[in-house]
Amino acid sequence: MDIDIIEEDENPMLHRTDVRFEITHEEATPSRLSVRDSLAAKLNKDSAEVVVHKLDTKFGMRKTVGYAKVYESPDHARDVEQEHMLDRNKISPDGEDADEADAEAEEA
Repeated sequence: MDIDIIEEDENPMLHRTDVRFEITHEEATPSRLSVRDSLAAKLNKDSAEVVVHKLDTKFGMRKTVGYAKVYESPDHARDVEQEHMLDRNKISPDGEDADEADAEAEEA
């Protein structure tokens, strides 16, 4: 999976950068989480700072166009983003990583 950044718009009021990107992939459309992790790696950010909003693949094509918001910190993402977008991107609203929350739930 190759990611090319098409456009980056700074949004200092919300402590984020709006990113439009294009993905070239071999198989089916990649999952939101794999796109989030790859985009975070490309931008040298933590996964919890990247919220993927939209992935659009035309039928039969091996290219996907997407839109994501890259925050300065996970706290800024939790403050601004709606809860359902945090859930889709596996960012917990209370500040814990989803893996940590699962581990604590198993211990209880």
